Amino acid sequence: MRGRNEKAIRIARRLRVNQTDAETVLWNRIRNRQIDGHKFARQVPILGYICDFVCRELRVVVEVDGGQHNESAADAIRDRRLTEEGYRVLRFWNNEVLGNIEGVLMVIQAELSK
Repeated sequence: MRGRNEKAIRIARRLRVNQTDAETVLWNRIRNRQIDGHKFARQVPILGYICDFVCRELRVVVEVDGGQHNESAADAIRDRRLTEEGYRVLRFWNNEVLGNIEGVLMVIQAELSK
């Protein structure tokens, strides 16, 4: 697919306005180049998927998931497709972000330094 996907862009914009609590907490800690100067964007359309957070420069995708994603076959397919395109995908549960944000940030920072 070439060019802008207007439908995906509309969905991404709506998701930016309606973030979960965990997404908001994480966004407030990774925005504005707070992790070693790396820029993140939120709710980014990639390959027909809307990724929660993306460091485009290093091709790192960070997903924050609730219980509905437990053992999701669709997520496994999505992760495989993103990996095939050169992205590294990190997944965290909402409760991890809300209960251990420092640990989550350390994992993200370690991935960015690879």
